[in-house]
Amino acid sequence: MCWPEDYLDAHNRHWEDAELLFREGRLANADHLYGLSAECGLKALWLGITGRARLPSRQHIHIDRFWDEFARLSQNTRRFRMLRGLPPQNPFSNWNVNQRYASHQHFSHNFVEPHRQGAEMVHTLVQNARQGGWI
Repeated sequence: MCWPEDYLDAHNRHWEDAELLFREGRLANADHLYGLSAECGLKALWLGITGRARLPSRQHIHIDRFWDEFARLSQNTRRFRMLRGLPPQNPFSNWNVNQRYASHQHFSHNFVEPHRQGAEMVHTLVQNARQGGWI
């Protein structure tokens, strides 16, 4: 069964679970969910601001690449300028969805914390967009 995409719900769900796992020291799974949370949050923002129902096929990419795409759009598109809270440097450049297969020993606080901070930035943008009625 394939359900319709709900990036906003997925963003919030992944963010909450990542925070729970992070507090419990479950860094590998927290890291994975921080990436998914940030990705879903940016995709929810993109859909909300553009008014589209679905992402173009070229944007079915993960956060390690989608962050840069979103940052580029926010610089070049008037509707995205309100979201300039994202730094141009991608905190997920060393994150990969396939790291979900890696041993937990590879995930330290130093590795996970930049991903947590990046996901938190996206979470703040999503909250602000919801309050502003953009999504």
